Amino acid sequence: MNITKRREIFTRFRTANPHPTTELEYSTSFELLVAVVLSAQATDKSVNLATKRLFPIANTPERILELGETGLRDNIKSIGLFKTKAKNILATCKILIQDHGSQVPRTRDELERLPGVGRKTANVVLNTAFGEPTIAVDTHIFRVANRTGIAPGKDVLEVELKLLKFIPEEFRHDAHHWMILHGRYVCKARKPECGICGINDLCEFKQKVVKNNSTTQVSG
Repeated sequence: MNITKRREIFTRFRTANPHPTTELEYSTSFELLVAVVLSAQATDKSVNLATKRLFPIANTPERILELGETGLRDNIKSIGLFKTKAKNILATCKILIQDHGSQVPRTRDELERLPGVGRKTANVVLNTAFGEPTIAVDTHIFRVANRTGIAPGKDVLEVELKLLKFIPEEFRHDAHHWMILHGRYVCKARKPECGICGINDLCEFKQKVVKNNSTTQVSG
């Protein structure tokens, strides 16, 4: 895909949604960090339901430590892998208090040293909480990048590096959110909604799904 196509794709994304953001609900960088850790292999909707219970009673490292493992588990048990996530969050809270003055660190290296925080989580926090032009490649972004031809790659790191290289700088900060939302609601895994896609004419997917009255045809 050439630079002209990529620029037009992101221009259209921006026109349709000038100020995209995460669908996770949070009010501080610490709340965002906890929410993103909880979101691994879980939907944003399920995380928001859990944090609506958790954050009113514990939304700082100190308060979560006061809850203890049992108390934290009780508030997040509706989320998959909640036992492991509870242990990681408690361990992270201790590190934040001891090493960072209870604040969320603002560098990738420091974030990735926190239990349960990998490259993707670090990128989300850096981008959404601190405004860094990072791109967190989840399953949606990986699919959209490969399917459309924006930045095809064999693994998430390859896709991330290509996106950072190919996406024009003016779009880089919001690209993460635009692509996630596009993958979540339009360019779906099993049944892409090509008929309502705003970048259909620019996308290089060879098997576009086109709905014609009551029938579905595959083009390409």
